[in-house]
Amino acid sequence: MRRLGKPLHRTTRGDLILRVNFTPKIGSKVVTKNMREVGQIFDVLGPVKTPYVSIKPQVEPDIAEKLVDEVLYELVNKKKQRYSKTRK
Repeated sequence: MRRLGKPLHRTTRGDLILRVNFTPKIGSKVVTKNMREVGQIFDVLGPVKTPYVSIKPQVEPDIAEKLVDEVLYELVNKKKQRYSKTRK
């Protein structure tokens, strides 16, 4: 789990916007500290050093409104990559 931060606001379409210190992967799952799934990262906006992230919530709109004051986390999937051995 990597800390994303607190959402700044909701857009008119219902997405959550927050500012992050790193560039997360689009499509990553977003959860609360209690591992409750909120949605997934839909878009990365703004400057490279301090980008903004748009999260498409997969919860009801009234619950998404309450998430503006809560810290959100990116769920990181750590899979080991297998490399094939090549002959020389």
